[in-house]
Amino acid sequence: MDLKEIQNLIKFVAKSGASEVNLEMDDVKITIKTGDGKAGGESTTIVQQMPPVVAQPMAAAPVAAAPTPAAVETPAPEAAKAEESDNYITVKSPIIGTFYRKPSPDKPVFAEVGQQIAEGDVLCVIEAMKLFNEIESEVSGKIVKVLVDDSSPVEFEQPLFLIDPS
Repeated sequence: MDLKEIQNLIKFVAKSGASEVNLEMDDVKITIKTGDGKAGGESTTIVQQMPPVVAQPMAAAPVAAAPTPAAVETPAPEAAKAEESDNYITVKSPIIGTFYRKPSPDKPVFAEVGQQIAEGDVLCVIEAMKLFNEIESEVSGKIVKVLVDDSSPVEFEQPLFLIDPS
């Protein structure tokens, strides 16, 4: 950011009536503070050059010489779960919004655990910006698990359902 851009920023902040503005970019941090808000009040500008951030390598955790019996037994159930869930298809959220299992509070849920569904069946709705988007199944199968609570916020690509296609 050059001097002319900084001067224009100061003029803009003074005209806007803001009492303080902080601007932080890659290598520059600018703080503009105006006086008491009265016309012709003083303004203070602080410009700092930020040093480049260098990532520090993490120290490796010490490794135990011999695994304990509990550590040996733990991976087996996790591996079985991973193999089991590999057979399932995960339905993910296509958008950010609020997850609803029902079309309205007085209606039944779209899909229950254990329910057989067909391709194109509505599984839930996601509200985004006052629009209710129906999420349809892309496969036929049985719902194994609902991964999100009703009326919960969901992120893009967040898993919603597990479906067993067999």
